[in-house]
Amino acid sequence: MFDFVRKHNRLFQLILLVLILPSFVALGVNGYSNFMDGSNAAVAQVDGQKITRAEWDAAHRQQSERLRQQQPNLDPKLLDSAEARQQSLDNLVLDRVLQAAVRKQHWQVSDEQLKHVFLTDPQFAALRQPDGSLNAALLASQGMNGPMFERRLRDNMAQEQVLRGVMNSAIGGGTLSAQAFDAFFQRREVRLLTLSPAEFAAQVKPTDGDVDAYFKDPANASKFQLPEVAQIEYVVLDAEALKAGVTVAEKDLKDYYEQNRNRYTVAEERRASHILIKVDKSAPEAEKAKARARVEELLAQVQKAPASFAEVARKNSQDEGSASRGGDLDFFPRSNAMVEPFAAAAYALKPGEISKVVETEYGFHIIQLTAVRGGDTKSFDSVRSEIENEVRKQLAQKRYAELAETFSNTVYEQSDSLKPIAEKLGLSIRSAQVQRKPSADAQGPLASTKLLDHVFSKDSLQNKRNTEAVEFGPSQLVAAHVTEYKPARMPAFDDVKAQVTQLLVARQAAALAVKAGTEKLAALKASADPTALPEVQTVSRMQPGKLSPKVLKAVLQADAGKLPSFVGLEAGEGSYVIAAVTQVLPREGQMADPARAAQQYAKAWSAAEANAYYKALKVQLKTTIKAPAAAASAASSN
Repeated sequence: MFDFVRKHNRLFQLILLVLILPSFVALGVNGYSNFMDGSNAAVAQVDGQKITRAEWDAAHRQQSERLRQQQPNLDPKLLDSAEARQQSLDNLVLDRVLQAAVRKQHWQVSDEQLKHVFLTDPQFAALRQPDGSLNAALLASQGMNGPMFERRLRDNMAQEQVLRGVMNSAIGGGTLSAQAFDAFFQRREVRLLTLSPAEFAAQVKPTDGDVDAYFKDPANASKFQLPEVAQIEYVVLDAEALKAGVTVAEKDLKDYYEQNRNRYTVAEERRASHILIKVDKSAPEAEKAKARARVEELLAQVQKAPASFAEVARKNSQDEGSASRGGDLDFFPRSNAMVEPFAAAAYALKPGEISKVVETEYGFHIIQLTAVRGGDTKSFDSVRSEIENEVRKQLAQKRYAELAETFSNTVYEQSDSLKPIAEKLGLSIRSAQVQRKPSADAQGPLASTKLLDHVFSKDSLQNKRNTEAVEFGPSQLVAAHVTEYKPARMPAFDDVKAQVTQLLVARQAAALAVKAGTEKLAALKASADPTALPEVQTVSRMQPGKLSPKVLKAVLQADAGKLPSFVGLEAGEGSYVIAAVTQVLPREGQMADPARAAQQYAKAWSAAEANAYYKALKVQLKTTIKAPAAAASAASSN
């Protein structure tokens, strides 16, 4: 089977990227220029080997592309965030740490282990045809060859072995998991009192001097500062918009149809069942003769009673994948789905016919053709609108390519205005007010961080030049000109006096709430009487009631050794919460299936053990990560 893998040179990339390996694709140094632009700068180091910014960028592009394929509607801004880039770097470091551990610990994967995983792992089910061959139609287009797949799968399995021993050592017995889940599902009866700033606002009477001082305090400047904004004009060259002005003659549409008739022909597919008697191609002749004799017997049997083919296949076929289905292989195309001798025989049959014995590298087959579909050509009228759209799109794209250079050159050469390019190409000049970062609802060119970087550049703001032409989407160019700029600034005090006063009152009222809360908490601890707290709730992690996560955490962490147990905390928005734990109650009923709970506990323990071991490996391999500096550098370069 694996010999067949090695023979195919264009396989496996999609499956490898999606199912096997994380996106740890690292690009090497691209010559002297990388040293000049910082691409060769180290962003991390593992076992004396650096990870460059170029490698990090490549890994992040791979991860982003994979996520786009899996989630087409994913917001692109999320993929460009500092958190997403940091995750890419963390993944890359993990891969390098495991690679180094494999080398130092001399982990190896035998050919038999490799073959066993490939043939039995469910994640490869889509690759395995019912007759044991590869789904070459799915994989060939991905550009992965057999040796590359084998090498990377071997590397991946070796890396798994680094952590597997630690993870498999986790203790997940029923008693331990029961104790852990008892603690997790524990309930507590609690009495509560919330002191909100609103209760103390009437006591706060700030003077005009207090309000003025609060406004002028540099620590509060960010609360009132107005952001820098630019009023811009911009023009867009868009291939999609150019389609509207394209007309196509009927003759051209028909010519296109004739020239591309094969595109409108539904590929023929055939459905067949088979009976396989396995024999290795390198087996002795005597063994081959025995297998052939057996298959000849079965052929005579099904030729005599064709309706019995499925039953004979169920009882005798040695193809584990299809025997249980009566040998059914479902529909498959002419090429790349089955090995050539098998496909040639199947496509030579008529529905219902049974082939002679067919020999392939897997053994001897008997094939029965059960159905044929496809092979029909759609009429011109049925695909006319599709053709017109395609031709118009091609012509618009060609026109766009012709105009793009003119667009870029004109906005650069006549940089004091966008009017020349608008008149030359018949484009409309639009206007907008923008900030350095795209607004949450920004769309099209106004969502382009690259355009905004140019808008707020020195050349645009001080020299009053057009921005260069910026590609903000496929076949979409934009250029902008700043007509008015307002730097970040503090507003006039009178314009925001009411807002300043409101914030100061809230701040002082919150301070009074905290002061009153801490005093009351001290008195309650001294009296050990929780009845002064009016609200009573029974809460747990699974049933938090009205408690915020912060308050719930404090309640569940309170010392239950001696009850009542009092806690007080600032709970957000200026409020202060006092809580008294009065009872500790067991979990209510069976909150989780014991067997499943034990599995989950063992899984969590395994993850914790693996994470701890990984951290130890990072220390042992002298791993360093320059994440904050690297992230800033990488972001500025994109």
